[in-house]
Amino acid sequence: MENTNEMTIIFDSRPVNEGLARVTVASFCTQLNPTLEEVADIKTAVSEAVTNCIIHGYEGQVHKIKMTCSLKGQEITVDISDEGVGIPDIKKAMEPLYTSRPDKDRSGMGFTFMEAFMDEVKVESEVGKGTTVHMKKTIGR
Repeated sequence: MENTNEMTIIFDSRPVNEGLARVTVASFCTQLNPTLEEVADIKTAVSEAVTNCIIHGYEGQVHKIKMTCSLKGQEITVDISDEGVGIPDIKKAMEPLYTSRPDKDRSGMGFTFMEAFMDEVKVESEVGKGTTVHMKKTIGR
């Protein structure tokens, strides 16, 4: 049988919980025996996605963020979801340096970093309903 495993956590959209998400995903992926660099890449991508939920999705209000991680073979999939404002134009939002919140000193590099550190990044969003970021990375390439 192929090596599979899955976990889901739901946490408040508070900046302090960005660290919780990072540590949880790092701990979960250790079963694939990743390098320190691979762990750092995944943690950075998760950080960016969670930060997007907090700042853009919920605009600083406290609601729930859901993170689901699954392993299949040497691939980790991480889905991070909010039920926030949604993204009207995903293509535009994913452009480097684009930010909808320049007032918050956002660099507009969140999706760019996610794409740089993960093998695959897909975004699903519906205005008024929320956003899910799907990320995949193969460990031990």
